[in-house]
Amino acid sequence: MAKLTVKDLNVRGKRVLMRVDYNVPMEEKDGHMVINDATRIEETLPTLHLLIKQGAKIILMAHLGRPKGQRDPSLSLRPVAAKLADLLGRPVAFVDDCIGEKVEKTVGVLQPGDVLLLENVRYYNEEEANDPVFAEKLARLADVYVNDAFGAAHRAHASTEGVARFIAKGGGLCAAGLLMERELKFLGDELENPARPFVVILGGAKVSDKIKVIDRLLEKADTILIGGAMAYTFKLALGFKVGKSLVEADKTDVAKSALDKAKARGVQLLLPTDNIVATPVKTDKLNKKGKPVIELTNPRPLTEPNIPDTEEGVDIGPATIKSFGDIVRGAKTILWNGPMGIFEDPRFAEGTFGIARMVAEATKQNGAKSIIGGGDSVKAINKAGLGDQVTFMSTGGGASLEFLEGRVLPGVAALGDNA
Repeated sequence: MAKLTVKDLNVRGKRVLMRVDYNVPMEEKDGHMVINDATRIEETLPTLHLLIKQGAKIILMAHLGRPKGQRDPSLSLRPVAAKLADLLGRPVAFVDDCIGEKVEKTVGVLQPGDVLLLENVRYYNEEEANDPVFAEKLARLADVYVNDAFGAAHRAHASTEGVARFIAKGGGLCAAGLLMERELKFLGDELENPARPFVVILGGAKVSDKIKVIDRLLEKADTILIGGAMAYTFKLALGFKVGKSLVEADKTDVAKSALDKAKARGVQLLLPTDNIVATPVKTDKLNKKGKPVIELTNPRPLTEPNIPDTEEGVDIGPATIKSFGDIVRGAKTILWNGPMGIFEDPRFAEGTFGIARMVAEATKQNGAKSIIGGGDSVKAINKAGLGDQVTFMSTGGGASLEFLEGRVLPGVAALGDNA
């Protein structure tokens, strides 16, 4: 059922408590925390501009990092308030707490069109515990609740689920922001009855992360293309050697079951026919987690189906890029989740970037709807400089996967239905 959105509300003069996803990457420079990528802030601007235009008193709440209930100055949202003010071209007030008398007094003097950002809700353990007392204190601040944080909608936290129940109980409306509305449209409605051929591209490291998505999409897709490290688990399930490739040896039965289901349903489930491999070599260096750094040396294409014992698969090969690309170019609906290789290393990025180019080409020349399902796929397509050439890029990582699996997201379920 369709959810209420901000477009359905009359918010003039009302206090609107809005959950946003401002969990942005930051680093310390000259004693100050600096935002590296403001995309998540920028994504909320359409909803904010609409609420400002309608004369709402806007109170924003968000989390940043994992402070685990402690006040960590490096995880304060104060720099985000300054960045948001720059992007909006108007002042954004900030208060160094999210509940309590100081917050309530600040909210009390807001005027229509004003914007206030509260401090990191995860400074309180009660946030992730969805504590009802904490949720009720947040709810006191508002007449209306708006959730524009799809990336946090799969968590039943106080700011994503609990607060909505209290506001609704008090007679207030709970609605989706414009970003949330778009996520639900493209990851939900558009994939319910997709234009065909419907091609799904799945990559990333683990079959276990994607198997529920595969099961669900086997009911709808015409073709599923498998790349990334998860392809080696499928290869192992078929009896091929995978050398030192990242593999889930205990999930070969799951992979085999997916292959059998695809065959039974008449869905093409295709694996790479060639790979880029490299020789992993241990070094004396340790990474940030204290684990030995492995250097990948001697990268080369391999057309043989079996990977030698000393080699590791790190990307799909040129023949696979071409064969996958030919299928993608003919698609009318494309869903892509997960890179084809270790794209962070330029030596192993061509598979991912090659597929990105094909997706963009299908969108532009074939009129395909291309939906990028969050996480590393979005990073990859942006790194390839093609972010503006696809139909939609999801802001949710885990939330996108859970939604594609068909699971109910607590942050979405808590919103009012548009009858």
